[in-house]
Amino acid sequence: MDIFKRIAEYKSEGERLAWTGTFKEYIELLRNDPAPAMTAHARVYEMIKSHGINEKNGQKSYKFFEQEIFGLDRAVEKLMEEYFHSAARRLDVRKRILLLMGPVSGGKSTIVTMLKKGLEKFSRTDQGAVYAIKGCPMHEDPLHLIPHELRPELERELGVRIEGNLCPHCQLRLKNEFENDIENVQIERVFLSEDNRVGIGTFSPSDPKSQDIADLTGSIDFSTITEYGSESDPRAYRFDGELNKANRGLMEFQEMLKCDEKFLWNLLSLTQEGQFKAGRFALISADELIVAHTNESEYKAFISNKKNEALQSRMIVMPIPYNLRVSEEEKIYSKLIAQSDLRHVHIAPHALRTAAIFSILTRLKESKKQGMDLVKKMRMYDGEEVEGYKDADLKEMQNEFLEEGMSGIDPRYVINRISSALIKGEMDHINALDVLRALKDGLDQHPSITKEERERYLNFISAARKEYDQLAKNEVQKAFVYSFEESARTLFENYLDNIEAYCNWSKIKDPLTGEALDPDERLMRSIEEQIGVSENAKKAFREEILIRISSYSRKGRKFDYTSHERLREAVEKKLFADLKDIVKITTSTKTPDENQLKRMNEVTKRLVDEHGYTPASANELLRYVGSLLNR
Repeated sequence: MDIFKRIAEYKSEGERLAWTGTFKEYIELLRNDPAPAMTAHARVYEMIKSHGINEKNGQKSYKFFEQEIFGLDRAVEKLMEEYFHSAARRLDVRKRILLLMGPVSGGKSTIVTMLKKGLEKFSRTDQGAVYAIKGCPMHEDPLHLIPHELRPELERELGVRIEGNLCPHCQLRLKNEFENDIENVQIERVFLSEDNRVGIGTFSPSDPKSQDIADLTGSIDFSTITEYGSESDPRAYRFDGELNKANRGLMEFQEMLKCDEKFLWNLLSLTQEGQFKAGRFALISADELIVAHTNESEYKAFISNKKNEALQSRMIVMPIPYNLRVSEEEKIYSKLIAQSDLRHVHIAPHALRTAAIFSILTRLKESKKQGMDLVKKMRMYDGEEVEGYKDADLKEMQNEFLEEGMSGIDPRYVINRISSALIKGEMDHINALDVLRALKDGLDQHPSITKEERERYLNFISAARKEYDQLAKNEVQKAFVYSFEESARTLFENYLDNIEAYCNWSKIKDPLTGEALDPDERLMRSIEEQIGVSENAKKAFREEILIRISSYSRKGRKFDYTSHERLREAVEKKLFADLKDIVKITTSTKTPDENQLKRMNEVTKRLVDEHGYTPASANELLRYVGSLLNR
């Protein structure tokens, strides 16, 4: 890549997108496309929507969030439908502060950062173009130049809505510089940018004693008072507060409820009327989306104070809980590790999944549903089937606790512990047991957990270890079965012959003696039991297999060993159970013979080539599974 060539291309693209013209030319531009006149809320919604929306089983997922936000589909859908979509349609929720409330490291800041970065990119597209009065410190909507009396007429003609008044700075310029000739006022295209303070602002609370309201609303430039003679002259005022600069876009209010009350009072009229008070001027119009974030304890303290009722009524609170799906939690850890300098360290398969299992278990609430434990619940939340429970049970559990996911172990703790294990040991690889050990050691140092919680968390580490033990055995099983693939196919065909005879009430012909035999019930059950098919469910399972075979046959396709995932799993588990003794001997022998060594090398190669291990981590896995089988 030629970096200077790319920089030149980027610069030329900015020059191509630039546009400057008169207000009259801008009106003609709106006749062709009224989109630039959309509100800030609509701009955010259109930006997210432009990336695409998927819909599955009545639930929407937004592609915009897919690369950074994992496992929060329900929370994001609620955020989109109940706030952004409604606000984009100018419903009353746009007059509310959006407050994201949730536990630490739950994704609140990430969501806001994505919105800011997304707006920056969107403003460089045709669909998201933003135009402003040239020279306005607040990058004001050009339509504010239209006198109030003429606005209804223009709104009907252009299909737009005009809200707000000219800022004091532009009022003065219109009068002095343009002699109230709005037709020739210069308009330019602007690109939203947090770095350049155009349409995106960020306010962070600091020491209440030293923080000035000017950080929000701008301030008087005392060096110009003698020149302009009055503090109420717009030329003597710096319109450089975060509320000024975030006009036309988005303002992030970091840790909003940590702010001094006087800062929050400024938001009352801004949220309700779209105006705020600054200096010695009339109310100043601002079209911006205010997004704040806080944690649950601060929010509860805030609403318990009666003095905050006015502001509380102007908020839309959106809970952002922790992710509750193991597979999505794994993606969070992978993302965080990819952003670090530890990418060269090999993390063995299932290490992050085991950590994710532990994290999710700490976040789940015990269901009142009979026979449902946390591990089963975790599996159902992750999309796995659990015998005896249906989708209706899953939905019931998801609605059982409104606060589920608002507590538990956070992703940062897990990554910190993994990082600690990697740095401490200076290892070139790390496995699931290393991760669990690091998580366990860190519980003593965790500042916010009680003794009772620590005991619970230790139990969850044991549960995660059990889940890993099964994953490890399955991994080795698959690698060993590959060496016995022909045996697996033979067992598969034998099972199909038997269920066909069973379902058709017929006999099986012995290939050696020619004798007609009853279907081998013992063989069929020994395979079906491997995947939890009960005695009552065996008939339905066998019939389902035959229907699948018939369907394949009608389409001219061969039903083979790989055609039915659950049956394949059952056959492999059965074969592995039969091969257990061979595996035990092969993995635990200190001085393997030539045949055992050959088998070990084959399995190790399979683990490296097909399953993502290194030779060192593959050998560790084999030794560990050998010890499990010998218990």
